[in-house]
Amino acid sequence: MTTLSEKPSEKISERVSQSAFDGSRLRVVLLLDLQDGAQQRFLEAYERLRNQVADVPGHISDQLCQSIENPSQWLITSEWESALPFLAWVNSEEHVDMVQPLHHCVRDTRSLRFSVLRETPEMPKHKPESGKSRLQVSPRIGDGVVRHALTFTVKPGSERKVAEILAGYTSPRSRVDATTRLRRTSLFMLGNRVVRAVEVQGDLVAALRHVARQPEVQEVEEAINPFLEQDRDLSDPNSARVFFTRAALPAVHHVAASGEEPPDLRRHALLYPAKPGCGMAVAQLLARQDELAAEDPANPVVASTVFERDDIVVRLVDVRAPLESEPALALGVSGRRAAGVLERLVEAGPQGITDGQGLTGFLSRIDMDPITDRRAQDH
Repeated sequence: MTTLSEKPSEKISERVSQSAFDGSRLRVVLLLDLQDGAQQRFLEAYERLRNQVADVPGHISDQLCQSIENPSQWLITSEWESALPFLAWVNSEEHVDMVQPLHHCVRDTRSLRFSVLRETPEMPKHKPESGKSRLQVSPRIGDGVVRHALTFTVKPGSERKVAEILAGYTSPRSRVDATTRLRRTSLFMLGNRVVRAVEVQGDLVAALRHVARQPEVQEVEEAINPFLEQDRDLSDPNSARVFFTRAALPAVHHVAASGEEPPDLRRHALLYPAKPGCGMAVAQLLARQDELAAEDPANPVVASTVFERDDIVVRLVDVRAPLESEPALALGVSGRRAAGVLERLVEAGPQGITDGQGLTGFLSRIDMDPITDRRAQDH
């Protein structure tokens, strides 16, 4: 079994196109278009929200701005010690409930998240007590692709029917506009949990809205409604917003090996059963291990994306060999030490995951069933 060194290569930053784990400060920008006459109600709702957010660990500051050209356009910016406390908060049920009064005043929103790379003056006036907040060290190169996933559960016993519905729809048109294209959609199930991962070149929000408007997609969404554990009404904007907020499974890390993509890659989704409160730690461990493995020619994993929300951790991997050929590397752990750390963070089962038999058994249990994997025809 290949064992990786403890320090990643100096070139690793070129392989990592996305990461929430570099410890740099985070700037969040929320663009809002208010409903007519809703300014005062919105301002009152924001004041209540601002006082609540001020107590969230990791929050530094926020600002509310109104356009000088169009009074219905508003902007909320906030700064956080790093991406991790923000993601923990924004993906929580507390956040869903907290922002409901704002959404009743809003016609449209868009959230953007940025690591702080440079600033003037160079040193921040506010220094967090933790001392861990810092600027992003260097810009990430990226590959022009935005990765996102949705996850939800269906009623037990309906899994086969849901899989048939989700596998049978006609793919929507991939071209959204001159700059945005839907590149790939991959859908998996394990038990009654569904994970749908998308890759978009260009504007993710525009692509998701484009897909949602397609008749064939709307038909599928309506068909699975009776089987969902969480009720939703997609004709009600608020119900749809709450559902997709809860279903969002953000990509927190992406790394890919260098060179041309082999033509015979197979895509898998691994659903890691994190223990309560350990989801972020599992995601960080997998991200670190994937960085260490990025330049290992023996590693069967060519590209890996880690998605995390609460204790739901999914690792989407493109592999050039069967998973069982190198179960440790396929799982994202190399050596007994990393496997031991993962074992403490997940529900590993009685066999554990620190020997070959345990690793293989654990890998087979968390490997999700592929339902569909569709690339854009012009890709």
